[in-house]
Amino acid sequence: MPPSACASGDSCSTGSCELPPPSAPPGPSLPHRWATATAWLCPLDAMGALLPCPAARRSCALLSSAFVASSYDIGSINASADGVHIHTVLQLAKDEAGRLKISNITCNASIARMHAGFSGTLRKVYEFLSTFIVTGMRFLLSQQICPSLEHASLVLLNSVLDTVPVRNYVDEHIGIDYSLLRDPTVSTDTLDLDFKGMFFPRARENQELENHAVEPVIKETERMVYVAFSEYFFDSAMLAYFQAGVLTIELQGEKVPKDLEVLLRATFFGTIFMLSPAVDAPLRLVLQVSAPPRCIIKPSGTSVSVSAFLNISLVPPGRPAVQLSSMAMETKLSAKVFLQGKALRVQLDLRRFRIYSKQSALESLALFSLQAPLKTLLQLTIMPLINERTKKGVQIPLPEGMDFTKEVVTNHAGFLTVGADLHFSKGLREVIEKYRPVPTTPAYPSSQPAEPSVDPHQL
Repeated sequence: MPPSACASGDSCSTGSCELPPPSAPPGPSLPHRWATATAWLCPLDAMGALLPCPAARRSCALLSSAFVASSYDIGSINASADGVHIHTVLQLAKDEAGRLKISNITCNASIARMHAGFSGTLRKVYEFLSTFIVTGMRFLLSQQICPSLEHASLVLLNSVLDTVPVRNYVDEHIGIDYSLLRDPTVSTDTLDLDFKGMFFPRARENQELENHAVEPVIKETERMVYVAFSEYFFDSAMLAYFQAGVLTIELQGEKVPKDLEVLLRATFFGTIFMLSPAVDAPLRLVLQVSAPPRCIIKPSGTSVSVSAFLNISLVPPGRPAVQLSSMAMETKLSAKVFLQGKALRVQLDLRRFRIYSKQSALESLALFSLQAPLKTLLQLTIMPLINERTKKGVQIPLPEGMDFTKEVVTNHAGFLTVGADLHFSKGLREVIEKYRPVPTTPAYPSSQPAEPSVDPHQL
C-alpha cells in the first residue's frame, strides 16, 4: 500500500503515513523494505488504537530502522522428510529404428511429514512460522518429484539408450542388425528383449534371411544378464562372408610351405614333366569355400562344417596358369566362443579333414598321400589367417559406460548363452551429461521434430 500524507495531529486512517526514510545502517539502502515496514507498522499502537501522525512517525521510524537492521540475518534451514512415497511405472517399447525406448511414465509421489530446523537471529520468528513454511515446502517438493522423474526418463535416460547400436558395421565386408523384433516383455523379475541378430553383406544391406533355428530358452538366473545366440546368428555371419566373396585364400610362390611344394611337385611329376618349359614355374594353391559354412551347437560343443575346393596350378611367367589338380575338401572345425569386454569372439581349430577328387575314385586314392601334408598346411597357415579375421569379434549392444564382468558361456541344443554381471565403467550422470540434448531456439518455429544426428560408426 503506498504511503499517504497526513497533517500533524491527525490520525492515520489510511493505515500508513508518508515519512522520510530513517537513517539506515551502513550498507545498501532498502527503499522497498522501508515502505513495506511503514505500511504494516505505522497504523496502530500497542493497544491496537490508531496513532496520531507525530507518534506514528516516531514509532514508524523506530520500527523501520529495526526492520532494516534485521534484514541482514544469516542462517540455515535443515529439513528432513518422512514417509516419502514414489511409485513409477515405465512403459518400454521399440521405436521405428528398432531401438529400446521409454515411451511413457506413470508417476505418483507424496511426502507424509517434513521437519525443519532453523538458525539465525530471527530463529524464533522462523520457528513460529515453521508450520506454514514446512507445509509449503512439502507441497512444493511433492509437486516437483514426478516432473523431474518424467524428464529424467523420457529425455535423459532415452539419450543414454540412443548410444546402443542398432545397425553396425563389423568390418569392410559385413554388418550386423541388432534391432528389436517386438516390444519388450516384462515380468516380475525379468526383462526379455528379442533382438534380430542377423549379419548382412555391406553390398546387400536390405537382405533378409529367414530364421529356422531353435528358439532359445534361458533358464539360468545366476548372472544379471543373459544373451542367447542361436545357430541362425552364426550361420548368417558365414553366409554374409560367403556372399561378400571373401572366403577364398590364395597361396603362391614363396607363400607355399617348402615341404608341401616338394611333395606336390613329386605327386604331379608326370603332369609337370609334360610341361617342360613350365617345370620351374611357381605353384599356386587356391582354397575356395564352395557353399556357406554351417554352424552346429550342441551341449558338448560348437562346430562348423565347411566344404571347399582346392585348386593346384602352375603359374608360368607371362603365360596362362596350368591346373594340376582340383580336389574337394570337407572339414569340420571346432569353435570356442567366449566374451571379452563387449566383444563376442570365436577361436577356430581344425578337427576333421578329408580330401577327394572330383574326377574319379582312382585319383582320390592318388591324393591320399596329400592328406596329412594338406592338413598341416591348414593348421599352420590357413587357420591362423582365419582366426586373425575373427580376433576382433562382434560387439554386443550395450549402453555406453556399461561393461560385462564374470562372463560364462554355456552350450545348449541349438543355441548357447552368455551370462554376465554388469559393471558401470562410467557414472550414469557422466554419460547423461555427455549426451544431454542441448536446447536450441530455432529461427523459424516448426511443429516437426529435429532430425537426430547420425553416429559415423553406425548405419
